[in-house]
Amino acid sequence: MPELWIELPKDPDEIREIVLDDQGLWQAFWTEHAMQVTAAEPLKAVLRVHVQDGGCFVEGALTGAVVLPCDRCAADVRHDLDVAFEAYETLEDADAGPGESILRQTRGGLELDAAGLAWQQFVLDLPPKTLCAETCKGLCARCGKDLNDGPCDCGPGEGDPRLSALRGLKVSH
Repeated sequence: MPELWIELPKDPDEIREIVLDDQGLWQAFWTEHAMQVTAAEPLKAVLRVHVQDGGCFVEGALTGAVVLPCDRCAADVRHDLDVAFEAYETLEDADAGPGESILRQTRGGLELDAAGLAWQQFVLDLPPKTLCAETCKGLCARCGKDLNDGPCDCGPGEGDPRLSALRGLKVSH
């Protein structure tokens, strides 16, 4: 996963501002996770980092827009991002493996994986189910026609063939 480790100030009164506006970074994340996402408007993450004892407090914002495929019909759906977030990150504990923490201690001091934190916020803002409309009818399972444009010529299906033995079953009370 793309990483962007930023050295944090040693002075707790100093605030480090980090701006992530490289679109190649976002494209690298989408490619690595095989996501069908394109940018509709450039994505930008702004992080303000305050170092604290044993960790850091991050105030951030993520803005931009992406195009995702509808989960039912694969039509393009625009998703606007305007996310404000706060996070408190602590040093990884001894049991954490590589890539599991976005904050680490080095000889120079604390470092924050700014790209990892921005990616977490991006993923958290994605809709659980992307739909072009609540009434989306999807695609025909047989011919692939978009049923939002009207019915297809396939007719009603016979259902799952594994259940064919139960089709004539009648249940009485």
